Amino acid sequence: MKTEQTGGLEDGAWCKVVAGTHAGKSGSATDIHTSKTGHVTLTVVQKDGVRFKTLARHVVVQASA
Repeated sequence: MKTEQTGGLEDGAWCKVVAGTHAGKSGSATDIHTSKTGHVTLTVVQKDGVRFKTLARHVVVQASA
């Protein structure tokens, strides 16, 4: 099974979503998991407390805001 690289993504890292449904949003990465199929998912928590799940391949890690 092929697994994805997370590219330095770790719990608490500030990230920006660049693709998918939530493109353009940013926040703190939490709850990082690898699914049975090898896809890495995470929950992004925005500054206002809104949470959403996305794939790790859709985010880039940035410096803290």
